[in-house]
Amino acid sequence: MTRSITVQNLTVARGGKRVIHDISFGVAPGQISALLGANGAGKSSTVMALAGAIPTDSGKVRLGDETLTGLSPDRIRRHGVALVPEGHRVLGQLSVEDNLLVAALDPSATARRAGLDRVYEIFPELAERRRQQASDLSGGQKQMVAMGQAFIARPDFMIVDELSLGLAPTVVRRLAEALKLAASQGIGVLLIEQFAKLALDLARHAMVLERGRLVYDGPSATLRENPEILHGAYLAQ
Repeated sequence: MTRSITVQNLTVARGGKRVIHDISFGVAPGQISALLGANGAGKSSTVMALAGAIPTDSGKVRLGDETLTGLSPDRIRRHGVALVPEGHRVLGQLSVEDNLLVAALDPSATARRAGLDRVYEIFPELAERRRQQASDLSGGQKQMVAMGQAFIARPDFMIVDELSLGLAPTVVRRLAEALKLAASQGIGVLLIEQFAKLALDLARHAMVLERGRLVYDGPSATLRENPEILHGAYLAQ
């Protein structure tokens, strides 16, 4: 059975200030959806609320018939939603392979081996560095590890926060191909990205946030054909 993520009337406050205002949208399985907006638009707050990292004031987040609102990040991950956080975060004192294994949800040796094989097939660079300490990796390699941690959990959905942040174009292309592969395998992807062209080239569906409010929700092609929608949201910040 295919499931979608449904966000219903989500409101979030941080530091006593409302940063997300009653937004609703959906993320479909097997496709990439982009969440766009300028710095301060509320993208990261939306991500953290979906992943259970910060509380919501009101509204619901559902995965199919299951309510995710109020669950811990670990339980949300076990329900099938894996977060790739901003900033190429890894466990620096662990090896590449141990970083991947700590993210595996199935403890059986067979599943762990299959998960590693899958990640190494997507990112052969990591197979070559499996014994290397993660703190010694480049930024791009760390982002591959972070994405590999999502893949090894065998999620239904991946939430990827700022895919391209601080990375060289060649690395970004490698990561973008991995997201397209995920979607082709039935995984729904929510991509949060400041660089609109990259996101719109990847995504079939897009949303635009402006000061915590959703000002567009529809086909990516419409934004490509009507860039003033997006430009207005960026200039409004």
